[in-house]
Formats: sequence, C-alpha cells, structure tokens
Amino acid sequence: MNEMTSFVDRSNETQPAERHGVEAYISPEYARAEQDKLWRKCWLQAGRLEDIPEVGNFITYDILTDSVLIVRAKDGTGSGAIKAFANVCTHRGRRLVDTPKGERNAHGSRANFVCGFHAWTFDVTGDNAGVCSYIQQKDEWGGALSDSNTRLGEFKVDTWGGFIWINLDPAAEPLRNYLEPAATMLDPFQLQNMRTRWRYWTVFDCNWKVALEAFNETYHVAGTHPEFMAFGDFTGWGRQQGKHSHIGYDLPKDADPTLDENKGKLRLGSGDPRVATAEMQKYTWEGVNTNTTQTLYEVAQTLPDVLPEGTPPEDVLKYWLETARAKDAARGVIWPTVDAAHTGASGTSWQIFPNQQIGHAVNNMLCYQARPCGFDPDKCYFEVAVYELYPEGGAPEAQWSYLAPDQFPHVLQQDFSNMAAVQQGMKNVGFRGNMPNPKNEGAVTSLHRNLAKYMGTGAPEVAS
Repeated sequence: MNEMTSFVDRSNETQPAERHGVEAYISPEYARAEQDKLWRKCWLQAGRLEDIPEVGNFITYDILTDSVLIVRAKDGTGSGAIKAFANVCTHRGRRLVDTPKGERNAHGSRANFVCGFHAWTFDVTGDNAGVCSYIQQKDEWGGALSDSNTRLGEFKVDTWGGFIWINLDPAAEPLRNYLEPAATMLDPFQLQNMRTRWRYWTVFDCNWKVALEAFNETYHVAGTHPEFMAFGDFTGWGRQQGKHSHIGYDLPKDADPTLDENKGKLRLGSGDPRVATAEMQKYTWEGVNTNTTQTLYEVAQTLPDVLPEGTPPEDVLKYWLETARAKDAARGVIWPTVDAAHTGASGTSWQIFPNQQIGHAVNNMLCYQARPCGFDPDKCYFEVAVYELYPEGGAPEAQWSYLAPDQFPHVLQQDFSNMAAVQQGMKNVGFRGNMPNPKNEGAVTSLHRNLAKYMGTGAPEVAS
C-alpha cells in the first residue's frame, strides 16, 4: 500500500465562490515586486538530473535578472553532487556563461569557468567548486583577496522526482517540506526514472499566470476542445493542498464506484469503453503527443477486436493496462506498481507553487512551466515537456528547442489561442475580476491565495 499519511483529502469540502482582481496579471509594479517577494523566495524547478549526468556538466536557469549556474561538481547521483552558483564573476559582475541566441538556456561541460572580461577563473568540480583559482596580478590587491571573498555566490539546490530545484533564499525551508503533500502523493510514480520524449519552449503575449492557469483546470475542455467531449462528459475538480494544488476528474455517473484507477490520467472513454478508449488514445497520440505512450496507444487500438462487445469497463481497463505493462516489460520498460486508491486520490496533475505543473501517470508525465519574460506583465516564457519510461539507454536526445506557438500540436494550439485574448480582456474597464468555478477551477483560486501570502496583496474575496 502506498503511503498517504501526509495527504488531506478535500474531496468532500465545499469551497465558496471567490473573485480575484487583475493586478497580478496586468500591473507593471506587481510584476517588478514578484522578483523579491516570489521568485527569490520559492523553490523553482530548474532542470533534470539527466541534463547533467557527468562531472563538469552544467546548465543555466534564468529568472528575471537572476541567472543560476547549475553544475555536477562531484561523482554520484545525490543532491550533494549538484551545486548551484550565481552566474556572475565576483570581480566586476560579468555573467560567466551567456545563453546562446535563440536558446532557452546554456548547457555543456567544463572543468572551470573563465570570465570573458578579465579571465578570472572559477573551479566547478571537486571539493573546490566555486573557488576562484586564477586572478591576474592578484598581488596588486595588497592581500585583500581571499577564497571567501572571491568565490562564486552559492544558492540552495536539491533534487526530487529527477528534477533539480533551486532556491535563491538562504533561509529557505528544505525542499521536501516545501513540496508536501505533492511529493508524498507523487513518489510512488517514480518520476525520476522517466526521460524526455520532447520539450519545447515559446513566448506568449500574456502574463505567466494566464498561461499556467489555462492548464490548471479542465473546465475549459468543452469550450476549447469540444471534440474531446465525444469521449465522455468528465466532470473535473481542483483542490488546494497547502502551497500547491491538484486537479482530476470524477468518475462518470454510471461508472463502477470501485474504479479508482480510472480517476487517474490513463482513463477509459465512456459509452462502449473498448471503442471510446481506442478513439481517445488515437486522438491524444496523434493530436497532441502527450498523456500517453506508443505502447498504450497501440494496445488501445486492439481493444474493439480482442474484447467482446459488452465487456465491463473495469475489465477493459484491466486488460488495456496489464497488456501494455507486459508489452513494455518485454522490451525492458518496467512500470512502477501504484495502488489503485492512491492513483485515484492523486488526480491527474499537481500544480507546484508557483509555476510548475506535473501531470503524472505510471509510465509518462506531461509538465508545464511558465516564467515572466522580463518585467513586462504582458509577456512570458512557456515550456512544455513530455517524459516517459524507456529501456536502459533507449531515451532520445531531447534538448530544449524553441517552437513558435502555431507550430505546436493542434490541441495545444487550441489552448494557446486563448492566451493573448485573456490578457487583453482583463484590461477592459468593464471587467470586475476573475470568478473561477469553485470546484473545477479550484487550483486557479489556490494559486492566488498563495500568491497573496507572498505578495501581500490580491487575496481572493468571496464573490457576490
């Protein structure tokens, strides 16, 4: 049985309808205040451990004016092998590593970093990681220079779920404490074993919150993706869990109440579950290439042929998942075993405050992240990454690549079509503020409740 002792099930709680204002989306002053009050205080997901597998590997992560240099400093796979430094020379403030034009971040492998201005050199491997090992004409400072006042500034860094997390606040709480209860609920899915299928970044003409919130609820499906409704009328929910939130679906009204596993991401279609599941998997695999795998898709296509008409939904689900699990195991892909009740309680995705979403399943995950693009409240970076389980050594090379919004799979383009229109609409003098669905859009309200705690403004009010 999977551990759920840290999880508070709020499925029976009734939340009041709330309204929150538009300051957080459109105010330049708010956008500037986020740097000190939010981005420099929270744990931020900055990369994957497989991005820096060997000593000397590095990546950078930028958030507004702050740039972080993350390096594999020692042998090993634990968090002690990872260091996070300020990406800036301690001499005159030049960035040590520039992001190549058109790239999301810099990445590569080096034994040390040499400042391009005056050639100060910093070690990044071994016990001396961060130490300035070479300074031209060092004696001319009259002995004022030391390892302590010339070494690189260092930030908190830790790992969980195969992700690398950084925090710019020296007084930050431990990562595990920060992530709960999400970490406990997601641990059984062994996200650390998944590898990238594809990952793209783009730029939207909207605030980062507008972009993120488009994926923090399922209430938009009927309006934005009407073709999906052919597979069933799935009622969604969103629930606050401390700093974080999670979303998911209720079972269809006529479903077997014991079908907990069907509350997760790997769901059956309604109606004839053999046919609907085959069609839904085909739509998902071909239309968006997320939330499933080729194995799941291929097995789903056989359901109408190998199972007789009238097969109960629970038997369709069991056959589909067990057959796909066995097919994957034969090629060296081993799914974790997660208790059905745990799968149901975990929902379909978790929103890690402030700006990360992890859509989880036993063999794949879909992740979104949104960040401000400078201090312009009308611009943001948006990232989409798909991961799955692969045989040892079988994962593709998948660095971050830029993709224009109109080049993404068409289902994501449907989501993207709302972004700029929402951003502009919230500037209308006649708009009185967002009023999310208390059940289905609870994760949106959760985000603003927590934002208000950090920012000191913008707390949602009971709608009237």
